Amino acid sequence: MPFPPPRPQVQDGDALAAIDLGSNSFHMVLAQHKPGQLRVIDRLRETVRLADGLDEHGGLSEPARQRALDCLARFGQRLRGVERLHVRALATNSVRKLRDPHEFLHAGETALGHPIEVVSGREEARLIYLGVAHAQPPKPGQLRLVIDIGGGSTEFIIGRGFEPVERESLQAGCIASTRRFFPNGRLSKRRWNAAVTGITAEFQQFARRYRQLGWQEVLGSSGTHKAIGEICAAMKLTKGAITAEALPKVREQLLRADSIDQIDLPGLSAERRPIIAGGVLVLEAAFRALGLQKLLVSKAAMREGIIYDMLGRGSAADPRDASIASLVMRYGIDEVQAARVEATALRLLEQVAADWNLEDDDARMLGWAARVHELGLAIAHSGYHVHGSYVLEHSDLSGFSRQEQQVLAALVRTHRRKVPRSAFDALPDRLLLPARRMAALLRLAVVLHRGHNGEDIPRLDLSASGNRLQLVLERDWIESRPLLRADLVAEREGMAGLGIGFEPMVA
Repeated sequence: MPFPPPRPQVQDGDALAAIDLGSNSFHMVLAQHKPGQLRVIDRLRETVRLADGLDEHGGLSEPARQRALDCLARFGQRLRGVERLHVRALATNSVRKLRDPHEFLHAGETALGHPIEVVSGREEARLIYLGVAHAQPPKPGQLRLVIDIGGGSTEFIIGRGFEPVERESLQAGCIASTRRFFPNGRLSKRRWNAAVTGITAEFQQFARRYRQLGWQEVLGSSGTHKAIGEICAAMKLTKGAITAEALPKVREQLLRADSIDQIDLPGLSAERRPIIAGGVLVLEAAFRALGLQKLLVSKAAMREGIIYDMLGRGSAADPRDASIASLVMRYGIDEVQAARVEATALRLLEQVAADWNLEDDDARMLGWAARVHELGLAIAHSGYHVHGSYVLEHSDLSGFSRQEQQVLAALVRTHRRKVPRSAFDALPDRLLLPARRMAALLRLAVVLHRGHNGEDIPRLDLSASGNRLQLVLERDWIESRPLLRADLVAEREGMAGLGIGFEPMVA
């Protein structure tokens, strides 16, 4: 049987849970998989205002931190009984901006009882589009623009069908913009006009490209759009859509107040009042920069996208496979050599998986690292593992969380030469041990195929005991390859840098 075995498909009746740690609110959606569909069985939402607790240096106030942890603990209670592999929690802009995200994530994971991953702005945009597209399927061939105004950032996506074509994420959300432009809570037309001009200028960096591509429909995702749509309906300006004619009237009504706490807009909840100014501000700038006339409010957001992405990860449609294939093509990687290394790495992993507690996801990560371990050769031969690691950590890889990219980068960084002490510093504690062990397996596979030839390895027996490895090769075969034998002996030092003892043997 090939290893890794196919990841278990979601079965009918299985429960799936998606947690979205937004800058304003934390959301959780639980859905049940039914033949051909997902049925939402529960939704939880709490206003946490994580972005309100951020300072300019990436520090997080204790009240905001405690609100977040208390919310996650309550979510964790609801998740009892849901299979671990069927839960995915993602953090967005505010956690991305933390000076010390590890400390917060460790406490958050303890409260929730599940790992929390951080996603980039563009990955957030992909998941938003995925959720909207599934909730409101587009017409065949139709291009649509989706905008999501969150607490800390705003995402703009043009997509066709269920695939995004263009994705952008900018640091302009309803909380961030309210704090930035109205820091003392005072409102005025002068301040407003200056703020709209400033945000519109920031949107210009991608607006021309978007307008040239075009779209047939515009949808707004998130609570900000829902709130503004409800205001438009309450003011009898529209039936819930947001239009170029209605938005200035909402702004005029808003600016009748001298301060944020005096804002009186029909249909506006008390909970949304402190941040509505920033939301309307960002949306007006988006309408101006992109020349929008009408925006419909979507009933879906990133949390629904996470659910559908989980289904993709458990099938042949894993977007991470496509990202790795794109890297292979873009950097001209030797696919034949990469396939040899991958096959041997997975052969080795199969033998030690039980003793080293390595799972299917670890096998997939090791396979991806093997496919792109020579990526840096397209930049320079000297130190190519360093170049490859940098590209992997800082590229926009669709489907990967930040932690997943950091694991991938660490494996490529440590697959040859001396292992630097800082190689795994970016990883959370829960990923350190499996990452070091995967790095050891990749190192062995690379050494065994250093000659870049397709010869078979007649015997390859690997055993693990704690943090020690023993590799047994056929005597006649290895003694006819003195260079390889010397490389394997030298690997004792390389493995020591991973905290692993290594002993090559013959039989």
